[in-house]
Amino acid sequence: MSTPKNVALVVGANGIAGLNLIEHLEALGGWEVIGLSRRGGENRPGVRFISVDLLDAADSREKLSGLTQVTHIFYAAYQDRPTLAELVAPNVAMLVNVVDAVEPAARNLQHINLMQGYKVYGAQLGPFKTPARETDAPHMPPAFNVDQQVFLERRQQGKAWTWSALRPSVVVGYAMGTPMNAALAIAVYASMSKELGIPLRFPGPPSAYDVLMDLTDARLLAHAMLWAATSPEAANQAFNINNGDQFRWSELWPKIARMFDLEVAPPLPISLVETMADKAPLWDRMVAKHGLAPNPYTDINPWRHAQGMFSIHFDFLADPSKARRHGFPGHIETEAMFREVFADYRRRKVIP
Repeated sequence: MSTPKNVALVVGANGIAGLNLIEHLEALGGWEVIGLSRRGGENRPGVRFISVDLLDAADSREKLSGLTQVTHIFYAAYQDRPTLAELVAPNVAMLVNVVDAVEPAARNLQHINLMQGYKVYGAQLGPFKTPARETDAPHMPPAFNVDQQVFLERRQQGKAWTWSALRPSVVVGYAMGTPMNAALAIAVYASMSKELGIPLRFPGPPSAYDVLMDLTDARLLAHAMLWAATSPEAANQAFNINNGDQFRWSELWPKIARMFDLEVAPPLPISLVETMADKAPLWDRMVAKHGLAPNPYTDINPWRHAQGMFSIHFDFLADPSKARRHGFPGHIETEAMFREVFADYRRRKVIP
């Protein structure tokens, strides 16, 4: 008898986590991939996309209840809202709608992997205990990430499938058209600085320049997602996933400048949202001058996310050793990560 093929349902397929996971599974082979997102995607051998409104339970049932061959669900969808309380209902509902539609139909479902982050530890609220550990006590709700995990824990009781939850830092990697993309923000900001003949200035406040931080490579995260979904040692647990090293912007920023052949000037706090709002004409000139891929400036929209990252004025890091102890060996030097990610953006002709 032939071995049943693994079928991955990637929820949030166009986000930075979902996109890099799909590329990883394609490179590995042996996986059929189904990507879910509101705007769909371009089908190719081994990968097909479904456009679905996950906030609509009826649309979710109609589009997903026929996915009987799914073996692994990788959930990385997110809906933004103005307040922490408003985040709960839509983000819990989307996960519930996916599981309600797929679980009864997918008889060979083996695992559901949930994407979380340092928000579980209260990073969005201000200074939190660092290094954060998976055993840390929860904070006062609302906390949609925690509610999602509680739903999976309860739903899994008595079932053959298992769950896992991954908690990355700020995720850095290739993606286009997603607002949560720090690497694209830095790449475009630096490229525009070079085009304008000005030095690279750290755009955050001085208090953010010397804090201790960690980040998570999107490719490393993809490896961790697959590890957590296929390793018995990771079943029914949460894991911090980051590069494994720490840095300060004051040390890393000059190195990033050198990656673009730029000089560094002292930090100057700016609102990236406001400052980059008028840069569409500059972007269009750069695309024409350097023969870049015709990505519209409307797809270069990570400024709010980057502004938040550059405004962190407290230590921002978590202990990744639990994942190591359970068998995940992955790590990467953060400086090397940026060098490789920027090279990838150049290879794809996103930046000069």
